[in-house]
Amino acid sequence: MIGLGAELETTNCSRAGCRESAGWRLDWRNPRIHSADRVKTWLACDEHVDFLRDFLTTRDFPLTVTALRATSETGSA
Repeated sequence: MIGLGAELETTNCSRAGCRESAGWRLDWRNPRIHSADRVKTWLACDEHVDFLRDFLTTRDFPLTVTALRATSETGSA
């Protein structure tokens, strides 16, 4: 698990089998089993961001999608 705003160890897409560079960050949690302070992070390339977003929203998981570059820039300021 990566804390919100933490440095990322890799910037590859989280979609199974995809090794493309990610451009999007999806911060989410499963409210049925995680407290509000437990947030997981997936990364997505442009091709898979909609797929991963839909996967999470279909399950009613709280979700924030941000551009990975914007996250990195604000974290380094």
